[in-house]
Amino acid sequence: MSRRRNRHTPSRARREPKRPRDAFVRRPFEALADEPEWVALREIVPAATAPLTLTPSTADRYGQRPATLATLLPLAEPAMSRTDGRVLVALQRDGQSGDVNRDIATALLAALAAEPGAPVDVPAADPDGPRLADVIEDGPLDITVHERFDFWLDDQAGADPAVTASLERANASVYPTARMAATRAAYWCQVPERAHLRWVLAEPEEAALPALARVSAAGGMKLDEQTRFAGMFRAHGLLVPVWDLPREAPAGQWEEPLAAFAKRYAEALAVTDDLTPEERRARQGLIGRQLTLR
Repeated sequence: MSRRRNRHTPSRARREPKRPRDAFVRRPFEALADEPEWVALREIVPAATAPLTLTPSTADRYGQRPATLATLLPLAEPAMSRTDGRVLVALQRDGQSGDVNRDIATALLAALAAEPGAPVDVPAADPDGPRLADVIEDGPLDITVHERFDFWLDDQAGADPAVTASLERANASVYPTARMAATRAAYWCQVPERAHLRWVLAEPEEAALPALARVSAAGGMKLDEQTRFAGMFRAHGLLVPVWDLPREAPAGQWEEPLAAFAKRYAEALAVTDDLTPEERRARQGLIGRQLTLR
């Protein structure tokens, strides 16, 4: 199943760079204040939701309809307009353009424009159209991790056999997942053979990789002696370290070890000296241990 802010800072405070039409955007969520959580919800969390607050201009145009960000929706739909007026927009969907951010904004606007309970017809994203910062108020996401996808259901969805069948398939594939408190964008999950902890780092790779190399050279990559640093992968331009954990140990057992690692990592980020030969070798070792997400 895995693939893959609360008052907010006004979106006008951030100016996004102009990009060529149809250009692939390597870090599509870079302009958002909670970039690592957007990446985590798109790539590593099976079932989660977070409320979204529309910008005043969006609310004026479409009305004050409650909007919710969801990891996945029935039948992999990009968005839903529910009978009670609420709208949901999915993060885990195939991109239609080179900019995932713009695709999601387009789907959200299409859902807001649809009548309550009506199917949502999502057009192709306009290369010059709005992005998320133009549509929603920016800030930290208030995330709820769910054990099942029952949040899909309302009276209409519950009566739809296709949605019911999709719900059963989705629920059967969900593995236990917990959001860690020690740092943002870190998630524990339990799969059949083991458990994992994955942390989406906020810093760009050119800063994160040398810091990880310093930690590695100092022997600090394990969370504790029961754990193994499995490697890391890239997701939407950010690095995601992964640890293998004992399967039966609960998520809460790793809060203190993760906090200690986050402290080591932060201290390494603050170092501005060139990497030592040992740290350069550690960096090459980390590059050699890159994982495939899928």
